[in-house]
Amino acid sequence: MDFGFDARTTELQARLQAFMDECVYPAEARSREQDQSARARWEPPPVIEELKHEARARGLWNLFLPRAHEHGAGLTNLQYAPLAEITGRSVWLAPEALNCSAPDTGNMELLSLLGTDEQRRRWLEPLLDGRIRSAFSMTEPAVASSDAANIATAIVREGDEYVINGHKWWSTGAMSPRCTLLIVMGVSDPQAQRHRRQSMILVPKDTPGVEIRRSTSVFGYDDAAHGGHAEIIYRDVRVPVSNLLGEPGDGFRIAQERLGPGRVHHCMRAIGMAERALELMCRRTVSRDAFGRALVEQGVIQEWIAEARIRIEQARLLTLKTAWLMDTVGNRAAGIEISAIKVAAPAAATWVIDRAIQAHGAAGLSADTVLAELYAAARVLQIADGPDEVHRMAIARRETRSYREAAASASDDSVTASGSGPASLSSSGT
Repeated sequence: MDFGFDARTTELQARLQAFMDECVYPAEARSREQDQSARARWEPPPVIEELKHEARARGLWNLFLPRAHEHGAGLTNLQYAPLAEITGRSVWLAPEALNCSAPDTGNMELLSLLGTDEQRRRWLEPLLDGRIRSAFSMTEPAVASSDAANIATAIVREGDEYVINGHKWWSTGAMSPRCTLLIVMGVSDPQAQRHRRQSMILVPKDTPGVEIRRSTSVFGYDDAAHGGHAEIIYRDVRVPVSNLLGEPGDGFRIAQERLGPGRVHHCMRAIGMAERALELMCRRTVSRDAFGRALVEQGVIQEWIAEARIRIEQARLLTLKTAWLMDTVGNRAAGIEISAIKVAAPAAATWVIDRAIQAHGAAGLSADTVLAELYAAARVLQIADGPDEVHRMAIARRETRSYREAAASASDDSVTASGSGPASLSSSGT
């Protein structure tokens, strides 16, 4: 791959960086103040709408969409990667300001790829326009959702309707009053093969039987600016058959297709989080003295800073390679690299942010800096969209596949040569 960014990417980087400097960073303090105001719960801070208006005026809208679309920038994954990294430096404001925040990005990609004309008209167009929000409702509290095949929510066809019954949680965005669409994954054919039992269905949030029970917090943060994370009961929820997304039994495949690009987007932003934490650590340690000299002159601090730079660069290079592979060979063929970066980028980010917190002392634990929230946002990525352990398992399986096949073949040859096993038993007439 060519490690140089093309002219369009470079131009968008400059425009986006100017937007961050002139609009986003100055808005962070206002956003925190508005979060603590008496406005309606779960409403986004008013400053978000101001930023969205400005981003659209600057042509920084729907940058995530990887294919040409009348509402999107039509960037490749490789072109989008350095832009998403910049937005990660203010992960609570910038992605939403550009209409590039999860889970809407993944949901929009699904609707763009698989939605019928009516589904696109009803849901995709207002999502792309930033008029509504959506949620992805897959994880369940009663099963190990790290294995998506465990999903137990039932989607049963009755005539011209599907009836949905189940219990979900961590449905990000569903607490928002602007969230009008829930994309629900459930079992539509319990007798099918394990990965053909599930389907995806579009459920309007105001459908009778949808009960938003509560919001789950992340390290004590309710994430209200992004619509929270809802626990939802689906009780005899009825929607038309036309609300099915894709074909019956496609749910598991669709989930993997949706989560692949979303995982890489998270990793791109995680690198931006790490960069900002490193910047804050450097600023802090050059401005504080301890034991007769600046903190930055202490050997342990220099080791942290050097290691942070090394880990960030490693993660960035793997992310760019993964984005390039997604563009050239497709998401499925790049699956192992997606798993690798899903482990590596959050690990790098949490390590760097943790050292930045330590360098700030008690201030790093407080809300006086962005570090505590950065850490919470990065740490959740080691569980969200598949825990590290599942991705490591996938990598190890591919890495050892040829060795396991060779070992199995050698074992079969050994059994045949020794005269034992079914073949020799049959030939002996036993």
